[in-house]
Order: sequence, then C-alpha cells, then structure tokens
Amino acid sequence: MPPASRLPLFDLTPASQPSWLEERLARPAPPGAVGLSDGFRLPGREGPPIPAAVLVPLVNRPHGLQLLLTQRSESLPDHPGQISFPGGRVETADASHAAAALRETSEEIGLAPAKVRVLGQLANYETVSGYRVRPIVGWIEPPFDLAPDPVEVADVFEVPLAFVLDPANHKRNFRMIGDVRRDYWSIPWTTRYIWGATAAMLLILHRTLEGR
Repeated sequence: MPPASRLPLFDLTPASQPSWLEERLARPAPPGAVGLSDGFRLPGREGPPIPAAVLVPLVNRPHGLQLLLTQRSESLPDHPGQISFPGGRVETADASHAAAALRETSEEIGLAPAKVRVLGQLANYETVSGYRVRPIVGWIEPPFDLAPDPVEVADVFEVPLAFVLDPANHKRNFRMIGDVRRDYWSIPWTTRYIWGATAAMLLILHRTLEGR
C-alpha cells in the first residue's frame, strides 16, 4: 500500500470544504472503512445490537477545522469517563439516524440542531456494549452556545481535525481480559486519550475521506 498522503480537504478554502466532504461521504464506503468492530461483547451485552447514532461535529474555526468531542461522566454505566462523540440510542420517534444524533447532541451538550449542517454518514460501528452506531458527520459554523448536561458530560472540548485524521497518530494497542486479547485503536492528543469506539470511528472517517 502506498504511504498515506495529506487529505485534499485541508488544502481547500473553508467555503469549499463542506461540498468536498458531502461528495466523499456520498460515495460507497471503501472496504477499509467497513467491519472495524472486533466482535467482542461485554458479558451480559450479547444479543442483537441496539441501533444508535452519534454526531461527528466539525467546527469551522479561523485556525482550521476542529473536531468537537465530549468526555463522559464517570457516573455513566456505559463507557464512563471515556472521550466520545455526542449521541445515543435511536428512539422510535426519531425519523432517521441523523435525527437521533441531532436530538441526542442537543440533550447532551445543548447544541441546537439548527446549527448543524448534516453532510453525510459513515459505516456502522458496533461497540462492546452492544450498540450498532451510525456516525453522522455535521458541519458547524460559530458562534454557537453549549449547555452540557452535568449528569452525562464531564467536559466538552475541541481537537484539530488534521491531527486526528493523520494516520501517523493512529496507534494500535491491546490488552488482555482474562484469556481474551482485545485489540483497539487510540489517538493520544496532549493530555487527552481518545481510544476504543471513538478512535475507531475516526479511522472510519479518515479511510472514507481518503477513499482507498
């Protein structure tokens, strides 16, 4: 495989970036962006996956595109304290995965759905907790207001999109759970440790935009 190159996205003007993203996201997912889940389930989470959706929020800042992320509260039963995208379970009242992602984002961090331009979606990712997650990519123009739910969200922050989409920053790790080896991706950034499902979905985003 040839070495990874810089995505054309980062050489475009901000006015041209949303259309480029929409065009890439409208293509069929490349093979490398499909099936990144390792199939492992936590004990008690077996059975059919639960439909869920998250928002992958891209913020148009003067110094370059940023990715908005949350840090989950330590009191949550699933993935406590981990860095994640805003989102959650798809409810019967949600018209689509995108609608679910926007609703959950509004509930978790107070970002108004009207501030998000939905650009497209990525291939599903199945989590160890039993959710089949559909990542929805959205474009956000500042200014915008946030009101994080203190029960669910410990922090909201931004990281440079170019950093998390650089393959040089994608690390492969593993740990043993009893006799089972668990391999996972991570993307360390300053004092933040992006790993697991969030890191894997960022790999899906990179591979989808790269198109190889």
